[in-house]
Amino acid sequence: ARGMPLEIALLPIVESAFQPFAYSPGRAAGIWQFIPATGKRYGLKQNWWYDGRRDVPKATRAALDYLQRLHKRFDGDWLLALASYNTGEGRVARAVKKNRRKGKPTDFWSLDLPDETQGYVPKLLAISAIVQKPQALGVQLASIPDEPYLEHVDIGGQIDLALAAELAGLPIETMYQLNPAFNRWATDPRGPHILSLPRDKAQPFREALARVDKKNRVRWERHRIREGETLGHIARKYQTSVALLQEVNNIHDKWIRAGQSIIIPVATKNLKHYLSEDRRRAALQNTKRSGYKITHTVKRGDTFWDISRKYKVKVSQLARWNGMSPKDALKPGQRLVVWSKSRNLASRQFVAMPRSVTRQQVHYRVRKGDSLARIAQKFSVTVRKLRRWNSLKKGKYLQPGQRLTLYVDVTQQS
Repeated sequence: ARGMPLEIALLPIVESAFQPFAYSPGRAAGIWQFIPATGKRYGLKQNWWYDGRRDVPKATRAALDYLQRLHKRFDGDWLLALASYNTGEGRVARAVKKNRRKGKPTDFWSLDLPDETQGYVPKLLAISAIVQKPQALGVQLASIPDEPYLEHVDIGGQIDLALAAELAGLPIETMYQLNPAFNRWATDPRGPHILSLPRDKAQPFREALARVDKKNRVRWERHRIREGETLGHIARKYQTSVALLQEVNNIHDKWIRAGQSIIIPVATKNLKHYLSEDRRRAALQNTKRSGYKITHTVKRGDTFWDISRKYKVKVSQLARWNGMSPKDALKPGQRLVVWSKSRNLASRQFVAMPRSVTRQQVHYRVRKGDSLARIAQKFSVTVRKLRRWNSLKKGKYLQPGQRLTLYVDVTQQS
């Protein structure tokens, strides 16, 4: 036992609302909101396949190690340790030193700290008070059984997550939600080789996995290099990274020669299979087809028949364009795409990709020297999208302090 205050268990509510895919403008990720450097310092591996900051058990151990070290540094003062976790130990140490020099108290409440930090510690204390005495404060908390829900299963090597989901009898979306640290379609070939599964699924999964030969758990493809090809070209073709190609083929630089063969891990299913249902539908809706694109927002009482008559298309086409069956019920507010031969009917509205657990809204404050290109590169988005999200016209310069909204896929951040 670590002997830490129980209130620490509530800290992820303040940090991330217990959302493993939470992501901040400062590139902090996971329920404990580690920035990349601090995560690495505390042993959280981060690469193309996997981000340990989103691995809930590992990140929790790392966060507790970090908090214990901060507690020791600030002479056993937990409030100062918590403030340091939020704003950095250097800033808190300087505030303590400044007060000591002036003969002032050096407790948390007496220090000159950023507004965010001044609210951070009281927020945790308030949440703790609510959890301890909810009825006295007029709050009703849901009852949660005090028993494990998940079991950690050692898979012994890399596995395609779609195959794992199939063997476990789970939707692919659930597999990603239970194992949020994995960035790609498969687990990291170098580990960790652990999957979190509902307890009732764990043993059937083990039995099903034992019947699958290890060499069939991930598909490998041999690629013969053609004249003029580079690792970058090949990586883009197979939707992988140059670093991964170098690693699995023991290539120490980026130079390759025509006629040489390399092996590449590839998904067993079409990559669209790995998206959530909503994101698969949006990807289908954004597929370019012949004609002019119209976005129709479903109104109460609308049917496929009504909409198809309005735009002079077939019901079967309308359903297919939107990844649906003609028998599916439509919901008010739902957006459908229609491909019309009439320019007059068409609007060039883009169907926004639905928010998924991996796609988070981030608010970024522009700093001196920032440019759209630099910000776009930092968050792995395009300048065009950055302009569209913020209604920015070409030729308009950014101003320090300006607030931008971005929608980032946290699995693509490093």
